Amino acid sequence: MTIRAVVWDVDDTLFDYTTADRQGMRAHLVAEGLIQEYGSAEAALVRWREITDQQWARFSAGEVDFVTQRRDRTRDFLGRQLTDDEADAWFQRYIRHYEAAWGLFPDVLPVLEALSGSHRHAVLSNSSITVQEHKLRSLGILDRFEAVLCAAELGVSKPEAGAFLAACEALHLPPHEVAYVGDHPEIDGRGAAEAGLLSVWIDRGTAQSQSAEGAVVHRISTLAELPALVRADTRFGAPSTFG
Repeated sequence: MTIRAVVWDVDDTLFDYTTADRQGMRAHLVAEGLIQEYGSAEAALVRWREITDQQWARFSAGEVDFVTQRRDRTRDFLGRQLTDDEADAWFQRYIRHYEAAWGLFPDVLPVLEALSGSHRHAVLSNSSITVQEHKLRSLGILDRFEAVLCAAELGVSKPEAGAFLAACEALHLPPHEVAYVGDHPEIDGRGAAEAGLLSVWIDRGTAQSQSAEGAVVHRISTLAELPALVRADTRFGAPSTFG
């Protein structure tokens, strides 16, 4: 079984989203004078993440568009009625602090370089192309990928099989010749496996769920392990390394 391409998740897989989100929101709360309203920066961050998950679920279900879920995140977090312009302005101020903290994980560039001559590369993210192309360009790696596909434009999000199959179609490859690498065992791991891709979970300690029973998902703790995995016939080898 030959793997010809690797499709990548972005946040907490290539890009250290958790650190950037934490540092960016902390700086933003200080600048806005809001920390006291939440008791601590840590409490505010927990609330921000909860609201983000809730609003993204609405977007994934097709209840709202991408911009609306972002505005509603801001309104819910602040507990205020805001006009669209007010919500957009607040979010853009947050984005400036967030982007100042952007960075790749240290294992990213070495693995992209190691696989540059042997495998094709693309991105599949539960975000928007505008957001992720800007991020990848700012981080200096956009030109590493043949295609960038995102849920906002596809109209389908991970873990639905259609999202993963769209990435395979963009590469003109069947699923069994494509590996998917992501940080979440269910959204990325199970979703990719059930869509027929070689599924690789990069365990960076950010995912809450640690279960993908019944799905053949290969767990790695560093991207340095990926080249050996995608160059080997592992699809029907050892069972899932979860649990």
